[in-house]
Amino acid sequence: MKQQGLTSQQVNERIACGQQNTLPPSASKTTKQIFQENICTLFNLLNFLIAIALAVVGAWTNLVFIAIILLNLIIGIVQELRAKKMVDELSLLIVPKATVIRDGAYVQIPIEQIVLDDVMILDSGQQICCDCVIIEGETEVNESLLTGESDPINKSVGDHLLSGSSIISGKCLVCVEHVGEENYVSKVTSEIRSGKGLHSQLLDAMRQVTKVTTLMIIPLGILLFIEALLLRQNSLYDAVVGSAAGLLGMLPKGLVLLISVSLAVGTVKLAKRKVLIQNLYSLESLAYVDTLCLDKTGTITTGKMKVERTIEFAPCSEEDLDHWASYLYYSDDNNETYQALCKAYQPCEKHEPSKKIPFSSLRKWGAMSFDGYGSLILGAPDRLMKQLPDVIEKEMEQGSRILILAKSDALPQKDGTVHARPLMAFVLSDVLRKDVNQTLDYFRKEGVDIKIISGDHVKAVSAIARKAGFADYQSCVDMSNISDEQLDEDFVNQHAVFGRVTPKQKKQIVCMLQNSGHCVAMTGDGVNDMLALQQADCSIAVAAGSDAVKQMSQVVLLESDFGELPSVLWEGRRVVNNVTRVAGIFFIKTLYSVAVSLICVCMNMPFPFIPIQVTLIDLMIEAVPSFMTMMEPDPSKVQGRFLSTVMRRALPFAAAVVISMILLMMGRHEQWPITLYFVVASLSMLAVIRSFIPLNPLRVVVCICMMAGFVIAVAFFPSILHLSNLDVAFEQFPIIFAIALIITIILYVCIAQKGWKKKG
Repeated sequence: MKQQGLTSQQVNERIACGQQNTLPPSASKTTKQIFQENICTLFNLLNFLIAIALAVVGAWTNLVFIAIILLNLIIGIVQELRAKKMVDELSLLIVPKATVIRDGAYVQIPIEQIVLDDVMILDSGQQICCDCVIIEGETEVNESLLTGESDPINKSVGDHLLSGSSIISGKCLVCVEHVGEENYVSKVTSEIRSGKGLHSQLLDAMRQVTKVTTLMIIPLGILLFIEALLLRQNSLYDAVVGSAAGLLGMLPKGLVLLISVSLAVGTVKLAKRKVLIQNLYSLESLAYVDTLCLDKTGTITTGKMKVERTIEFAPCSEEDLDHWASYLYYSDDNNETYQALCKAYQPCEKHEPSKKIPFSSLRKWGAMSFDGYGSLILGAPDRLMKQLPDVIEKEMEQGSRILILAKSDALPQKDGTVHARPLMAFVLSDVLRKDVNQTLDYFRKEGVDIKIISGDHVKAVSAIARKAGFADYQSCVDMSNISDEQLDEDFVNQHAVFGRVTPKQKKQIVCMLQNSGHCVAMTGDGVNDMLALQQADCSIAVAAGSDAVKQMSQVVLLESDFGELPSVLWEGRRVVNNVTRVAGIFFIKTLYSVAVSLICVCMNMPFPFIPIQVTLIDLMIEAVPSFMTMMEPDPSKVQGRFLSTVMRRALPFAAAVVISMILLMMGRHEQWPITLYFVVASLSMLAVIRSFIPLNPLRVVVCICMMAGFVIAVAFFPSILHLSNLDVAFEQFPIIFAIALIITIILYVCIAQKGWKKKG
């Protein structure tokens, strides 16, 4: 009986009831969210409030710092908008249209117009866009993007098909049973859509510093302003400018910009290599990774099959080969195995079959009958051979897939025993991605532990690991036999290859590694990987996989090139190492600004510097050296925690500044703030030189530019910088600077002796 499908009236009724296949919202951020998250930050609020206060009193020359804040905003927003555009071009499902039966006619419609109970036609090669049930026909389905298992699954009338899977062979009519967010792939995506927390030491460090300084900035700012205006009876202009300088010094503006620019440059470089970094800080994630979990199908392998060799059991005649070529030509199959066979043997339409039985994973064979020749049967060795030869047994033990081509006089019954004479065996294997051996070797040399996790049979996974040059391929385990109680930290650390892994177990493995203190990166391509990808510290997707995975992953290999992963690690380490090397210079000002502001409040005295003076140090001593060296290659392993490392480096210099101020105040010299300013500048320059050791030609040139730029600014613009009577100010400079230098050295030695100092 011919299917009539839904009528137009029934379709309209379902649309009115909201039973339409409305696609879920994209997992990527909206444009509004991007602007909000970049603009509406506590760091920006504090800086803009200070800028407004300076603008109100007309202190325009002291507003130069706001350019740094605006530039930082622009870089962050532009980069994320660019990433959003690329992400939005990846639709959740590959198939944009579907064929349905309505009013008895075949109609092709966009998938979002499908309604509940629609009768849909599914053919070979299509991806299933809605959960449905087969009402007519038989088909082979690939559910690897859902389960991780690449073996085809036979489906017949009454069986359910899940969205996200695809039709390998056969044709069927199905009735749609779920639409929109009720679909399987939509439900999984909605669980992930809320997003994962961003693992970024750089971002966390800036948040911690901003949070702590905020607690001090507001009360200190109010106290500095009130003391200047009421107790010392300064003008409104002087009160605002004096208070603003101390507050601005607490906020490491240049460091925020340096981090943004460094990450943006890195993401642009990787984009040219067809690697998409979804968020600026995602580039940093892989720099800290010490354990990389790899999915086999679609990551280590391409998901394609290849005929490695043919084993002949008896000499094949020209007639046998001609009929085998015709078998391939007239086959209804379209799976990876069939495509591999077609590449090895050219299909030919010379002999048209009289009858054929499609290949089924349930019976594990397919057959065709040719008049005047007999029948050819293609299937699994255990179904076509009573006893397997040693050579076949050996190939199967090594994880290879074997297919037997046999000949019989008559076409076998679908459910009957096959009696046939084997002609040849095809040895097939998964195709490795290019450069996979070199990539695994690179990570091994860099101290990154590798775990291979797959839903496939453990022998197949181990064989691929061995083929890829993975040293621990024998350290494998079949996870189908492992209970939740057995899956603990010791178990996960003892094994390197995991087969027959469920999506839940993938996430558990990542969790166990993290509980052991590891920083974990996870690669994946299917919906079955999404839970583990969300849990991992760094999530990496390949473009050939599910688009839902690409939307929620931090890193997307747009050409599915596994060999680009070292580039991501290299760029991430370069950024983190270069930022860590110079970040201590920025925090010197943060530390001494807090301490000096407290002293000024306690002693009812103005902050010794003004905003334009602080901006000169920001520009010539912090920004110029940092930005001129941020692209230096440094792929060495990241050592230590970012914030604790840079604070230890900044502390000796900041302490020396505070002690120098106290000594100068005790001397009661009228020009002591200017003397202190040059002590601060000199110590900051020494900190730059210290961070540049070992010196190279570039770093020497940068140091010369830094010192020359500062001296020229002071010499040519003393009035703008409010630096008068320099001769008097320099009288005390040599002795104060010598004391400050000694204090710095002593503190460095003390820190080293206590074992606080880290490498890097």
